[in-house]
Parts: sequence; structure tokens; C-alpha cells
Amino acid sequence: MDGYVATRSGTGTKTDTPLIETPQAISVVTQDQIQAQAAQSVSQATRYTSGVVGERNGADGRFDQVYVRGFLADQYLDSLRVASGTFAYTLVDPFNLERMEVLHGPASVLYGQASPGGVVNMVSKRPTTEPYQEMFVSTGSYGRVQSGIDVSGPLDKNKEFLYRLTASGYDVGSQVDHGDYQRVSIAPSLTWRPTNDTTITFQGTYQRDPKAGFYNQLLPNGVGTLFSTVNGRIPTSFYLGDPNYNIFKREYSSIGYLFEHRFDNVWTVRQNLRYTDNSTYTQAVYPQSNQTNITSIGRDAFSAAETLRTFAIDNQAEAKFATGPFQHMTLFGVDYQTGTNRASNGYLADVGSINALNPVYGITVPALDFDGASRQTFDQVGVYLQDQIKFDRWVALLGVRHDRADSRTVSTFDGTTFGTASTSDEATTKRGALLYKFDNGVAPYIQYTESFQPIIGASNRTLNPFKPTTGQQKEFGVKYQPDDKMLLTFAAFDLKQQNVVMQDPNDFRNRVQTGEIRSRGIEIEGKVQVDRSLTLLGAYTYLDLVNTNSEPDTLGKRPIGVPRNAASLWADYTFRSGVLDGFGLAAGVRYFGETAGDSMNTYNVPGVTLFDAALHYDLAGLGPQFKGFKFQLNASNLFDKTYVRLCQDSGCYYGMRRDVIATLRYRW
Repeated sequence: MDGYVATRSGTGTKTDTPLIETPQAISVVTQDQIQAQAAQSVSQATRYTSGVVGERNGADGRFDQVYVRGFLADQYLDSLRVASGTFAYTLVDPFNLERMEVLHGPASVLYGQASPGGVVNMVSKRPTTEPYQEMFVSTGSYGRVQSGIDVSGPLDKNKEFLYRLTASGYDVGSQVDHGDYQRVSIAPSLTWRPTNDTTITFQGTYQRDPKAGFYNQLLPNGVGTLFSTVNGRIPTSFYLGDPNYNIFKREYSSIGYLFEHRFDNVWTVRQNLRYTDNSTYTQAVYPQSNQTNITSIGRDAFSAAETLRTFAIDNQAEAKFATGPFQHMTLFGVDYQTGTNRASNGYLADVGSINALNPVYGITVPALDFDGASRQTFDQVGVYLQDQIKFDRWVALLGVRHDRADSRTVSTFDGTTFGTASTSDEATTKRGALLYKFDNGVAPYIQYTESFQPIIGASNRTLNPFKPTTGQQKEFGVKYQPDDKMLLTFAAFDLKQQNVVMQDPNDFRNRVQTGEIRSRGIEIEGKVQVDRSLTLLGAYTYLDLVNTNSEPDTLGKRPIGVPRNAASLWADYTFRSGVLDGFGLAAGVRYFGETAGDSMNTYNVPGVTLFDAALHYDLAGLGPQFKGFKFQLNASNLFDKTYVRLCQDSGCYYGMRRDVIATLRYRW
């Protein structure tokens, strides 16, 4: 998919459907946009997408989480769920992706275990029928050393066998002292096309993150970050832990396939399958609660090991047929996922204080006993039916699904079992939508949809498994796509979610559930390729998020971290003639409104406006010997704005400071 503007997506319907005919808000971030903006994560790639909040933890990059319409979105890879535990969180490297598709709103009818806020479906790079080769090297802020290679093409002259191999890695510091990141990723794939109607693509991934991030949540109530103390403010470079006891490492591997066979003009079957293994170990020193003196911050120690193994399969049968004047594309599906999550942890109180203005490191923390542990097995099976019906300019989308989810959690302390909990939940979810497509490219639509989401994991405090979340949404929208160079969308929605999982306001190591949150708002988004030289992106979001059923002290309060207003604009211009032929520049601005600083809404985190910029040059203009070379320079937060990105009851995070990345890319 070339350029910034997409015209089709399979995420909203699991079928190849034009975006203009899909009655739901969907945002597509193409590989060209990912590269142009030098996105280093999934959340960074969605910076210019409406309804989306990413990078909530600022410089803390352990978890690549994306919030859509106020709720943590589930992530899928090739339409199969990327499962995550408490710390065993799977990060997919954007260099391995062809594009990302954000489905706004509930998607359980097709995906089962899906957040009411939305789904981020990542589409991996597939083998190509024509030879393709690319490599890059990057350097920049914080001592960045990064490179990658992407090669693909046919293995035989009949193009029956196709291959692709992507591999990349980096070693980079961060704005926080002693906060480094390292990664090695390799993703091979092989496509076999025995006939014109049959395709199977085998996929594998291995990713090792020896340094996958660091815990650096600072003090609660904005002490020393939002609000100055008698001793001043905490520097953004301050590391609250200790390099002697800072480990967050992750190892992830997966293997699977994507199969499709077309029997005739009516029937097509597909089967997608993947097995994954994620092992994560972390140990950190963190601040004790209620700290207010930045020159003497009391700290405790924590360590955890978690292993998550999952298997997922999705079976689909698609039928295209007509009943009188009605054209049908009917999808029947059965999906199943199962897995085991093992987690153990240990704690040690009072390992020494630290001065944020003059930190001294080098403490010794003894090995912690993993006295608390849990083992959870889970299974979910879903049966779904969807019918896309076209009549003249009308498009109707009807769907229904039934899920059954079972889990069994065994909790131990000092090797002795003290609790066993089993849950079994069933739910039927529905979806109905109607769209009218005018000849001029305008397409208004209405939709109602529901969600059901079993949650992997259990409370670290009570070790009880979480209840499934449920959600309901009404949506009205208008899309405008007169040609394949422009897509403008407007959506207004009213969404409710029950049993919302969030971080424990009193303990960062724990997750809790609250009663109900209501999300209402509008999203406006536009992507326009004006001509060969100029591309424009724009987005605006208004979001009214409120607790409608919770404890009395938070009833009617806004959840943390999500602004009422957010907006962004990106412009990319390339000269196509004259002495500047091949030279381009881009600029972007992102506005993020104020957010609640704690669950009681006693104070707010101020909004911030950030500027991004990029320069790029096709070096072929220097002579034929430079054909295929392209240089690119990106700067995010160009003016190095210091700001607080998130505050919650347990502490605050600074936002990302200026980050400059220079990349030399070669394609042949």
C-alpha cells in the first residue's frame, strides 16, 4: 500500500471491503506513514490518529499500549489476538508491519475478546511476487544505533514459492539516566501457492529484548513534577531506581500460518493459526507511597517472573451470492484460543532512600523470595455469523456471536496452595449497521454494537481472576472518499463499558476493576494526497469520559490520562523539479488537552502542544550511483518541551523530550 491514504481494510469486517462501504470508524496507518514519521512503536505510529491516546507512560516504554475512545485497546496481529499478561506484554516491532488498522468501538462480534474502545489490528509484511530489497541504518539522540533489512521475492520462476525476511535491532538510551533499550527481531515468512485459488503463508517471529524498558514512575500528586517543592523540581533525567537492580527483559517467539482457498465464485475458506511464547522477567526499585520530600525518597524493591503461552485459531467460510436484488457477502466463523499464564513475584520493603537532585546509586538488594505465585489456564471459543448486504446504494452489516470463556486460577504462597478459583462465562453479542453511499463519495451510516472481553490474569493482591468486561455502543458517522487520494471521516458515539480493568491507584504492581465508564464524543479525521508533492493529515477528538457506576468517591469523575480535546496536523511536501528535485520536508503539530491527575479529580495535568519535523532527500538527484538511497531526518518534540504526560494516584510520568533520528535507507 503506497502513500498515506488507504482505500480498503479487512479489519472492520474480516473481508476485503472498501473503507467507504464499512459502517464503522476505521483508521489505517500505512507503512509509508510509519517510515515518514520514524515511528518506533505502535503507539508512536498512531500519534496522528483520531480517538487514540498512546505513549501514556511517557519515557517508560515497557508497554506499547494504545487507548481508543478512552479504553485500553486489544492488539491483534493478522486478526489473531496478541495476548498479554501483567508484565508479559508483547511488543510488535513496527518494521515488521505492512500497516496498522485501528477499529474504533466494540468489535466482539468478529474478534470475541476485544475491548469496547477498539481494536488495533497489525498487518504483518507478507512475501511479494516481485523482488523487493531494503536496508537501513539509523543514529540519533541518546546514542542510538539501529539497523534493519527487509528482503522478499519469488523463489522459483513460476512464483509458486515466495519468501520474505525482515530483521532489525537497536541499542539506544533514553532521556532517563541508566534507562536503555535493546532489541533484536527476526521475522521470516514463506508463501506457497500450489494453485491460483490456494495460498498458505507460514510465519515465524523471534524477538529478544535484553533491555525492554525500566520502571520510572515518580511521586504522586505531582510532587516535584507538576508542582515545585521547596527544593525545586525533579529533573527529567532522574532515575528513581538503581542500575544495580534494574532488569526488564523479554523474549518472544511465535509460529503460525495464514491459509486461504477459493472453491468457486461463491465459497472461500480461510484458517489463521498462531502459537506464541512470551517470557518476561523484571526487578525494580520503586518509591514508597505518600512520598513528598524529593531529597529523600523512600524506596522498596520488587521482582516478578511471568510466562505466557497461547494458541489461537480462526476458521472462516465466506460466501458471495444474491437473493433477488440483494447482494450478500456472508461470513461464518469459529475461533478458539487457549493458554497458560504463570506469574510469581517477591517484595522487599525499605531498601534505602534517594535524593532526586543528587542521586547516588549502587545499593545492594538481596535475592527476593518469590513467595507469591499464580497459574491461570484459560480457554475461549466463539461462533460468529456476519452478513454484508448490498442493495443499490445501501449497505447493511448484521452480525451475531456467541462466546464461552473458561479459566482456572491456582494461587500459592511459599509453595502452599491457598486458593483455587474457576470461572465460566458465556455471552451473545450483536452488531447492526446501515450505510448509504452517494455517487459523489459521501456515505453516512449508523451502527449499534456490543462487546464481551474475558481478561487474562488475576489481581496480584487478592489473586482472584478478573470478571469479563462488557460494552455497548451507538455510533453515527459520515465518510467522504471521492477518489483513492482522499478520505475524510466524522464519527459521533455513545459507549459504555462495565468491569473496566485499570491500574490499582494504591499499588502500581496490581490491577483492579471498576464498575462502569461512559464514553461519549466525536472524532474527525482526514487524509488527503493533494498531488504528487503534498500530503495532509488532520485529526480532532472530543471525548467526554466519566465514571457512571463506581465507588462514591470516584462517581462522576473523569478517569485519568485521557483528555477531553486532542488535535493533530501533519503536512509532507516533496519538490518534484528544479534544483530541489527529490528534497522534501514535513511538519506536524500535536495538541493534547488537560487530563485528570488522580481518580478523585483533585487536580489536573495541563495540556501540551508538541511540534514534530522531518527532512528527506532522494539521493538519486546527486547522480546515478546514488540510485535507491534516501536520507531522512526526524525530530519529535522539536522544541524540547518539558511536560508531564500522566499522573495517577500512585505517581507521575514525564513526557518524551526531543528525539532526533537520522536514517539512511537503501532500496534495490
